[in-house]
Amino acid sequence: MNSVYVIAEAGVNHNGSREMAFQLVDAAAQAGADAVKFQTFKAENVVTRGAQKASYQKLTTDGDESQLSMLKRLELAHDTHHELVNYSQEKGIDFLSTAFDSESLNFLVKDIGLNRLKISSGEITNGPLLLEHALTGCDLILSTGMATLAEVEEALAVMAFGLLNASNTQVDPSRVAFQKAFLSEEGRKLLKEKVTLLHCTTEYPAPMNEINLNAMHTMHNVFGLKVGYSDHSEGISVPTAATALGAVLIEKHFTLDRSLSGPDHKASLEPDEFKSMVDAIRSVEVALGNGTKVPTLSELKNLDVVRKSLVASRKISKGEVFSENNLVTKRSGGGISPMNYWDLLGEKASTNLAPEQPL
Repeated sequence: MNSVYVIAEAGVNHNGSREMAFQLVDAAAQAGADAVKFQTFKAENVVTRGAQKASYQKLTTDGDESQLSMLKRLELAHDTHHELVNYSQEKGIDFLSTAFDSESLNFLVKDIGLNRLKISSGEITNGPLLLEHALTGCDLILSTGMATLAEVEEALAVMAFGLLNASNTQVDPSRVAFQKAFLSEEGRKLLKEKVTLLHCTTEYPAPMNEINLNAMHTMHNVFGLKVGYSDHSEGISVPTAATALGAVLIEKHFTLDRSLSGPDHKASLEPDEFKSMVDAIRSVEVALGNGTKVPTLSELKNLDVVRKSLVASRKISKGEVFSENNLVTKRSGGGISPMNYWDLLGEKASTNLAPEQPL
């Protein structure tokens, strides 16, 4: 990825509607996103019947409804996935999805043919599912919300083992085997090639004082991997700032209408806002430049206008010695740089100079 890869996180903001899912693809493409991402799961494989909703989910959906019932309403049929993949291709935008269970992962890789997989923050301690992702050999995007640095390392160790054994598992998985893979030169190489870490604050919306964007630098410095940012904050300022800090990937929830009922709509951007975010990211990308400190082409035409040069402060006769009394610096439109001032002191004028005449 040469530029910041922007993922429009449709997630479950289709509310279980096939028609709305297609509209989200349209909106993401029109906003300039590189990819539109959904979520693939079988509710029974993800949560128990007694699992409670998160606090933010209770506020945005029926409080008496179980998490299982909510998720069942938000499942997308496999046939719809195939249609969305084809439709995304027509619209010139990548299709991505996050798998929350083994059956869904197999579907995305073997049936849909995805070669890039996004792993949710909630799965960062789900070693078996992490291993299954890594064993696919696909490029992996790992969100790190709620995780400590030690938990991120443990997850990467599992993934290093899986990537090393993607073609042929010759070693039984274990924590010792994971750590050996993580510390191996080939394991580190595969992680750098295949894995992008996303900093994330898992709250909807995420409070500004808990964003901690500098954690991106921490993870990059510790693990040496590509780092991006998955945003749950309000507005577009934080993902724009993350771009300026070096994020290679930005993911942001978006919705057709923030007033819709559903767990994620209220913490999402509407299409016009998402386009503003993409535009801001692209502007920051250009503004970052290549880091070489030299005058730009547009600056060169202003150089002689705004920089000062050495001029005569009064009439100077040929042969007169230059001194603090007859030299001054002023904008003159060209001439000798004032950096030569001390070299000229004590030298003799080679010609007559009128007041304010450049040397």
